[in-house]
Amino acid sequence: MSMDWFTACLNGAALAAQGLLHMAFLCRLTGRRARAWYFVLYLALLSGVEAAFRAAGWGAPGAVAAAALALYGISRRVLKNRPARSCTAALLAVYIYQLSSGMVNSLEAAAFPYVPKGLPLYALIVLAVLASLGLCGACYVLVLRLVPPEEDGLELLPLPGLFFFAAELYILETAYSRAAVSPEPPGRHLALLVLQALGLAALLCTLYACRRACRGLRAQAELNSLSQSVQAQKAYVAEAQARYERTRAFRHDLRNHLSVLDGLLSAGQTEEARRYLGKLEAASGALAPPCRTGDAAVDALLGEKLALAEARGIPAEISLRLPEDGGLDSFDLCVIFANALDNALRACGEAEPFLRVRGERQGDFYRLEFENACAAGPPPEPGTGLANIRAAAEKYRGAAVWEKTGGRFRLDVLLNISGRRNGSSGQSP
Repeated sequence: MSMDWFTACLNGAALAAQGLLHMAFLCRLTGRRARAWYFVLYLALLSGVEAAFRAAGWGAPGAVAAAALALYGISRRVLKNRPARSCTAALLAVYIYQLSSGMVNSLEAAAFPYVPKGLPLYALIVLAVLASLGLCGACYVLVLRLVPPEEDGLELLPLPGLFFFAAELYILETAYSRAAVSPEPPGRHLALLVLQALGLAALLCTLYACRRACRGLRAQAELNSLSQSVQAQKAYVAEAQARYERTRAFRHDLRNHLSVLDGLLSAGQTEEARRYLGKLEAASGALAPPCRTGDAAVDALLGEKLALAEARGIPAEISLRLPEDGGLDSFDLCVIFANALDNALRACGEAEPFLRVRGERQGDFYRLEFENACAAGPPPEPGTGLANIRAAAEKYRGAAVWEKTGGRFRLDVLLNISGRRNGSSGQSP
């Protein structure tokens, strides 16, 4: 009777510790904040599902499957995770726990025939439970370090996780259920220990390979984006250079134009002189960019984007002047403006269009604000454009934040220009 009481207490404590470990791992893996009532809900759900499975005669595999189903249900319904993410988290949590318990159980079963009855046997059982919990916690920490941090990384893991989970269930059913009926030789238990250790190593290698693959894909995407940005900036610089050459040619011919005007005025041909002067003003106006920010590359970029906005019937308002000698690189500025304006022009096609760009100095920071019309709905998922803007802002110890309210989208980019020469701030003419 004392043994039954001891077993019941130990099983209850082990179940509570198992629930705590499962829930903590699930929340950490899916990026959710752990709460005490999640743990209580999981234990209640686990007990109910496990009782139903045991009543159906599913035995130990049914208990393991019950834990996985309970974790999946909480992840989907309570934590609001995606199906693939919930499946991966539930399978990994239960598989690692069962693997840790199985490895310790193999050692315990191998040592069991040599341990005398009484207090040493109780000590062995308690030590085995504590060792399995400690090994499980250590494996959880290691797995959390290897799991890809990207959202898409976990989407790739359900199938490998299901394979490892099914393999452990098979071992649990074919090995330990028989050992309970007829004791196995120690060599068999040690072979199971090695097999499960190899299973753990295979899981860790799979996670590591997935993490490296996700990093490679992300690096390739960033490289492609950078290449596009470089090509775009080359085009803007080339346009600025061409505009400069036209201006230089106009200035070279300016003396001749003045001589013509002087001749017309000397001859008393005032109306002809006015018409000539009008043509001269139109020619000089065509050489000037639509807005002057203080950066030639940005001026060329804005000229191209404003021309696109005008062609699409999108009214645009530009009010900014970049800080002079503020240490802001033209390349980074072009990345910010190009991606922000491309997104804005694309979004304006879905609503009553408008586009506003403002820039002002705020202490040691320079703030850029982009505002445009957009379709109603939830905020967009950060794409390549917003990621490029954020990366450019972080180079200046700044930040990029955005919000969507109704049919209006606003992007704020804050750039730290402290420690640099003070620049001027104002509005473009």
